[in-house]
Amino acid sequence: MDTVILSDWLAVRLDRAAAEPVYRQVLRLMQQAILTAQFPPGAKLPSSRTLATDLGIARNTVLHVYDQLTAEGYVISTTGSGTYVADTRPDSAAVSARRAAPGAVGPTATATGTGAVDATEATPARTARERRGLSSRGSRLIDKAGVSLKQWGAFMPGVPDVAEFPARTWSRLQARLWKEANPDLLTYAPGGGYRPLRRALSDYLRVARSVNCTPDQIIITTGIHQSIDLAVRLLTDVGDRAWVEEPCYWGARSVLQSSGLTLSPVPVDEEGLNPREQDLRNPPRLALVTPSHQYPLGMVMSLARRRTLLEYARQHGVWIIEDDYDSEFRYGSRPLASLQGLDEAGQVIYVGSLGKMLFPGLRIGYMIAPEHLVDTFRTGVAELYREGQLMQQAVLTEFIMDGYLTSHVRRMRALYGERRQILIDAITTHFGDTLPVMGDEAGLHLVLGLPDHANDREVVAAAYDAGVIVRPLTSYYSGEGPVRRGLLLGYACVPNEKIGPAFATLARIIEQTALRKPTRAA
Repeated sequence: MDTVILSDWLAVRLDRAAAEPVYRQVLRLMQQAILTAQFPPGAKLPSSRTLATDLGIARNTVLHVYDQLTAEGYVISTTGSGTYVADTRPDSAAVSARRAAPGAVGPTATATGTGAVDATEATPARTARERRGLSSRGSRLIDKAGVSLKQWGAFMPGVPDVAEFPARTWSRLQARLWKEANPDLLTYAPGGGYRPLRRALSDYLRVARSVNCTPDQIIITTGIHQSIDLAVRLLTDVGDRAWVEEPCYWGARSVLQSSGLTLSPVPVDEEGLNPREQDLRNPPRLALVTPSHQYPLGMVMSLARRRTLLEYARQHGVWIIEDDYDSEFRYGSRPLASLQGLDEAGQVIYVGSLGKMLFPGLRIGYMIAPEHLVDTFRTGVAELYREGQLMQQAVLTEFIMDGYLTSHVRRMRALYGERRQILIDAITTHFGDTLPVMGDEAGLHLVLGLPDHANDREVVAAAYDAGVIVRPLTSYYSGEGPVRRGLLLGYACVPNEKIGPAFATLARIIEQTALRKPTRAA
């Protein structure tokens, strides 16, 4: 492409009526011509005066374009000689060497070693992902992802009713703090977070959850996922074993697996975590438990099991992460005391979040570190995540100190209790006692059991097509042993009047799919 052709090529592509400035258009078009070799390396650009005349634009516009192309390495300008297209083509020797590197996994290569996929077990979808550069760890994370495309509606589990949040109160507190414009609230958070918030949370948790802690032991995070991630990074190495409940929360499982831990699913029964002999013979480095309200089945870990687990952890140096999600929402009884409150050996890391109490978008959680690990965790959270959100933390502090948190939780507990009962009544109306209801004593969801022959994933897919969101219970299992079949139904974010009609739709789908008798082979 010579200089005349370049001028013509640009002229027919310029849109004088476009909102994009002419300068940006010329720059973009010339970059495109160089990258696609339509204007090859070594080619001389027309002078700025000539190109400006040919295009009918100001010479300064062309000068700005040439300066930008030079700054970004597209062209080389030589005084007295002119401006030439730079050679930006990839080094063919480097590309060839990279393609032939030992151990490279490509379309025709076979991966070996831990976590590798050979040709016999690779699926087309997974192979395609690996060709796009995903690691084996990344592939596993995406393959087993539990995140939903929708985060609101009947019957999405684990979502509070954000429409009931006292937004005006929060806005008023926030406006006052922004008016003061304290510079200390606009910078990075100190290790551990905003101290007044840690003090307020310490007072709240001692009363509400029987937690033993000082403000210094509280580390502010963005939520339970980050709290678990921090604990895993500081207390474990790649390949270490971790106990997880079977079944367990998919998000926590993903965090542990993506950190390189080897997961050992431990079954639960009516008293919570129930390690088998083979589990006890091989102490893990870490155990992740939900003792106050097992997720997703809802049982409470008995006091005997709690004491046994704590003693086992003390003897074998096992770190326990206590995920105390939804602990404030119990119906018919007071919230249960935490496992951390019984810990005398400093082996429990307690994690919680304010997202379910207030609104998920707040992204403020906390962890309570044992006293001897406080400095380590405060340094770790600052080093890895460079925390901020001090203004939000300050607003939350005012919200707690003025009593709004306690009153909001009390009001929402009553509202969620009503919705829970409406949903249970709807289940009884359609199915009587044919299908069991589990885990309804606390939290924001319950589990509706299905027959052993049912395919709960099939029910979920059909319900989604009908506009109802539920989760399959089987997806919370590791797949290494027997599973229960059922559906997780969240009721917190569903208005009272919509629960009945939505469940009627779901009931029809259950009857058409899950309750069909399996046909016998002839």
